This record gives sequence, structure tokens and C-alpha cells, in this order.
Amino acid sequence: MKHDQAESLRRQFEILQNPKQAKTISFVSGKGGVGKSNTALNFSLELCRNDKKVLLIDLDIGMGNIEILLGLHSQYTIVDMLQEQLPIYDIIETGPNNLSYISGGTGLNDIFSLDQTELDYFFVQYHKISKMYDFIVFDMGAGATPTSMAFVLAADECIVVTTPEPTSITDAYSMIKHIVKEQPGLSMYVLMNRSQSQKSGTKALERFQRVVKQFLKKDIQLLGILPDDQVVSTAVIRQVPYSIFNKKAAVSKALKLLIKNYISDSATQTANEPVSFIQKFKRLIRER
Repeated sequence: MKHDQAESLRRQFEILQNPKQAKTISFVSGKGGVGKSNTALNFSLELCRNDKKVLLIDLDIGMGNIEILLGLHSQYTIVDMLQEQLPIYDIIETGPNNLSYISGGTGLNDIFSLDQTELDYFFVQYHKISKMYDFIVFDMGAGATPTSMAFVLAADECIVVTTPEPTSITDAYSMIKHIVKEQPGLSMYVLMNRSQSQKSGTKALERFQRVVKQFLKKDIQLLGILPDDQVVSTAVIRQVPYSIFNKKAAVSKALKLLIKNYISDSATQTANEPVSFIQKFKRLIRER
């Protein structure tokens, strides 16, 4: 009991010391197989390496990709929290680089059919940790469903992961089109994964950016390019994130530069008391 009380006091102290809400980032892709979850995981780990407090939430429900990529097993998932009314602290696990993460589960697609008491429980639990972190990252399932879109549209930023393959580019465009229709003001980045070269990846990204601007009237920011590196496949097999498995690999170096630029860009952005994630999420639920 004394330990629980001490832990509760410590968390309350952390919240008081950090008056700002965590920045929420949703990772999405138009289709599966583009390396979205792997990118979200290593992105989060690199943020931690830059002294940021990060919570990664696996919302790719039913897949459990994050804990598989980490080679770890979680006792509870976010579905357990909702179904069994567990404290959110009980489902947060700690990974490499002091990364906090919450595993996914099955059954979250019913979140919009939860009654008001259950929804209020989710809001209360999320609020408890919203000031404990600098970033809260959502790894979303591929494609657009009512469940995933609520998290995407309520986030502060959205990162769309694609590859140079034409089908991947087309699906990424469709995803952005859907998001722009629902939330035109959402800050959006696009990241090119598995690029054969820096030159070809840059050209593809810039072309994609122009098309989105021309047809959707939306300015999307180019987050960066990650090369097609065999180290990634090897790291996945070993169940060790590639940014930890081989820090000198081309993809790890590219990620490190990408994060450096992202942090620098985020530091220059100013916001005038933006609406919180919970406020936006509640509004989206009311509208559906």
C-alpha cells in the first residue's frame, strides 16, 4: 500500500512539473506492408534517445506488432483496460531507451458502441497520463475505419508512411484525401520508407507533395526518407528494433537525421493553447 501511495504521489508530481499536454502523433498508411509499425516504433525510440518522454500506443488492433518487433510480451492490452476497467498505469510497459508502450488487442472496433460510462473511463484514464509525456504516438491500423479515424483526426499531427511502389503511393493519397475531407487543418507529414536512393526518394516525395497540393489544396510536410536496408529485415527476425540492432546501418543513420530535423522543426512551431486530444476525440464521437 505504501508503495502504491508513493508511486501515485510521484506521478502527480510529474504532472504538476509538466503543465503542457503531450503532443499526439498518429502513424497511418494507406495499406499494410509498408513498414508503418516498425517506423513508428523506431521513430519513438529515437525520440527517447533525444531525451523525450514517449508513450507508444499500439492501435493496430489484433496484430500486436509492437511487442512482436520488441520481442516482448505484455501482460495487458488497451482492450483489457477498456473491458476490465484497469488503471492505465497497469497496462503501460517499459521497453528499450526507457520507451513506454501499450500493446493492442482484439475487440477495440467496438469503441464507438461503448456506453457513456465506459467512454468516460477511457477519457479519465487518458487524462491521467497526458501530461506525463512529451509525445504520445498512436500506431494505427492500415486503412481508414471509424475507430482509427477518431484517433487520427483528434491527434495534433499525422505521419503518413508510404513506399515508392505505385500502389502504396496511390493508397497514401487516398488516405490523405480522406483525412483532408474530415479535418483539413490537421498538420500532416509524409515519410518515404524503403527508398532505393536518396535522390529517387526525394523526387518521389516532392512529386507526391505537388499532387496533394494541386488536387487536395493541402500542404503536407516532407518528413524524410528511409532507405531500403537489409538490416531492417534482419532486425525484425531477431525481434530487436533496427535503430538498436545496428546504430551504424544506413537506415538507422537516416532515422537519426530525420528525428533531429523533426525535433528542430517542432521546437520552432508555436501553438496558442490548442484544443486537447480528449476534447477533439469527444467531439468526433458526438458527431458519429
